[in-house]
Amino acid sequence: MGAPEKSPSAEYAMQVLNLVCHGCNTSDPVLGFWRVKVYRLNDDGKWDDQGTGHATVDYLEGSEELVLFVHDEEDNETLLLHRFSSDDIYRKQDDTIIAWRDPEYSAELALSFQETTGCSYIWDNICRVQRNMHFSALNNETYHSVNSELGELPTVELSTLPLILKTVAEGGIADQLHVTELILRDQDFFRKLMDLFRICEDLENIGGLHTIFKIVRGIIFLNSSQIFEKIFGDELILDVIGCLEYDPEVPRIHHRIILKEHVVFKEAIPIKDPVVLSKIHQTYRVSYLKDVVLPRVMDEATVANLNSIIYSNNASVVSLLKDDSTFLQELFARLKSSTTCAELKKNLVNVHS
Repeated sequence: MGAPEKSPSAEYAMQVLNLVCHGCNTSDPVLGFWRVKVYRLNDDGKWDDQGTGHATVDYLEGSEELVLFVHDEEDNETLLLHRFSSDDIYRKQDDTIIAWRDPEYSAELALSFQETTGCSYIWDNICRVQRNMHFSALNNETYHSVNSELGELPTVELSTLPLILKTVAEGGIADQLHVTELILRDQDFFRKLMDLFRICEDLENIGGLHTIFKIVRGIIFLNSSQIFEKIFGDELILDVIGCLEYDPEVPRIHHRIILKEHVVFKEAIPIKDPVVLSKIHQTYRVSYLKDVVLPRVMDEATVANLNSIIYSNNASVVSLLKDDSTFLQELFARLKSSTTCAELKKNLVNVHS
């Protein structure tokens, strides 16, 4: 499978500042913003128009709770904030409408999407959040009764790789939840696994590399947001992608070389904030992993979770750049300058880099 010629330009994220600051009459799938009308059923059985805005799924500020936001397209005020329910209250209609009985508002609410892709994106996120709620409930009920004899992961050594693979890749949902907890509890697990990966690579131990590939793939398929936070950090992500080069079923593709040497990171305006830079690089690498490295074997739930990371990162980049007065001053100064050529101005505002 071919690799992209260049990375999504860093500036594209901040070029949608106009969407955040001033509103927009279109959807933006890159950031997970989708144009919708909000309706509420009145006492006469008719749907009242509550306004038009942009819907997205994001974390509630100061918490780890995912919620549905609709921000007014005129003033960016919160038009709707909905906390997801694990109950079967949601209905999808005609590919563009999602409706539900909202317990917080004690009312029937509905979102009418401008685009079917927006409706599908929000619906997939509702389903994913509900699955996570159900898994958490199952975990609370069964955690201590399943695999109770497994108190910790096997020591990470070449001889124990088959046992680690068996632990990670086999078992039902409850077993996977337990393994996820064990992985998160072992602070050195990923460091040791990546150290062993580099040793196997240096020694050209193909058998060990194939097993490590299966272990890392199995860990990704656990679909844990907390695990993703660890393995997609700057310290580990390239090694993780390196492990995924050794799929025994397909010819090897040198993904790390592609990412290091052939992907071009463009900055129309230099970005100095290391947090912003880290999120931009992480977003591209997660997208690359999802779309290039593992697309043929990844299930819908894992894809949805990775998409959520991508959209959340993009939204964070926009928010951080929006608050960077120096960056904004330089951006708009260049846009207004008569000495800025048309091509550069196009690069400054082009979101399809």
